[in-house]
Amino acid sequence: MPRSVCIVGSGSLASNPRLLKEAGALHEAGYDVTTVSCDYTDALVATDDEIARSVPWRVRRVPRPALGRYTTRVARMVAGLSEAAGIAVPVGLAAEAYGGPARVLRHAVDRVAADLYVAHYVPSLPATAAAARRHGALLAFDAEDFHPGEGTGGAEDALRMKMVGRIERATLPACAYVTAASPLIGRAYVERYRIGAPTTVLNVFPLGMKPATEASLPPANGTLLRAYWFSQTIGLDRGLQAFVQAMARTSTEVTLDLRGSNRWGHGDTLLAMARDLGIGGRVRLLPLAPPDEMVKLSSAYDLGLSLETDVSESRRLCLTNKIFTYILAGVPVMMSDTPAQQALAPDLGHAAAIVSLGDVEGIARALERLATAPALTAAKSVADRLGRDRYNWDREKHVLLETVDAAFARRPGAQA
Repeated sequence: MPRSVCIVGSGSLASNPRLLKEAGALHEAGYDVTTVSCDYTDALVATDDEIARSVPWRVRRVPRPALGRYTTRVARMVAGLSEAAGIAVPVGLAAEAYGGPARVLRHAVDRVAADLYVAHYVPSLPATAAAARRHGALLAFDAEDFHPGEGTGGAEDALRMKMVGRIERATLPACAYVTAASPLIGRAYVERYRIGAPTTVLNVFPLGMKPATEASLPPANGTLLRAYWFSQTIGLDRGLQAFVQAMARTSTEVTLDLRGSNRWGHGDTLLAMARDLGIGGRVRLLPLAPPDEMVKLSSAYDLGLSLETDVSESRRLCLTNKIFTYILAGVPVMMSDTPAQQALAPDLGHAAAIVSLGDVEGIARALERLATAPALTAAKSVADRLGRDRYNWDREKHVLLETVDAAFARRPGAQA
């Protein structure tokens, strides 16, 4: 009988490609897989419906808590009073105060019997830990971000980060393993909680997503450089303002396409900035697209952007899926000089350009260098090779499978 794994995420399936890749790899390896997720984003419910119909493993989805904002507000008030009085906040209360579907996930996960429970994101940790205890199973955690370092300095953020610490200190020591999306995230977790070193599993994608043919758009020739950025939501804390300013200072005609939700109007702000700089026709907003189309869509461009800011410690330590989407598409990437991206840059070689968001002229110079035909051809060639040979899920998934297999092998009573 195959070993069973329950993978739990606190958001929509479509917003967590890392969970989907993990579930797919474990299913292919012979594990009996169930995923539990929450229909947390109304706009993604239809996409989640399609994913649930197409995947070969069991999918369980729970509705977004009807009174979630109210219960979170009350929980934060109680947790804040407890902290002020020096009273330890219970894990369940901490999860409610942090926010998210912790309670509905706990009820759903408890009904899934498994040999291993894997939590993605903080709200799912109490649910998976409780289920693992009840069923005498292994517990694991995937740290896509450095969650204790996600705060940006506000008073409410400070309380949320305390709740993260309460939850993670109570659950991570019981984990059979922890995986992290970057080496620096893993190192930060070791320093924070003195746990065993997490295994790095990068946010890369399957080779099957790589376009079989080159993009139909003509290549850049020194007079045009097509840049691209995507995310769930267009924001003003993504380094995009500095890039738009640099576009206006180049002799090369640089264009920028931004793909993501403009729900907060930040895309309009960037368009207005471009118009004020005299390059209004060069910046476009594009609608959201399914996650499995991101590599193909990226392949139509000459440069991908991963301009992480230092708005939080987590941002400084992360390696986003943007980077590896571009590389798999055969597109070089411009990265801001965060510690994690600086550490990765030597491995990417000519396929990466490191810039400082505080140096607009430096970004402009980097664009000018890349726009020359020999430099761009070389950068694309390196990116294409790295995507095929190193930074893809077909290779990286074996790191995950070896980690899971080793955890079961260490389990008391496991056969030698």
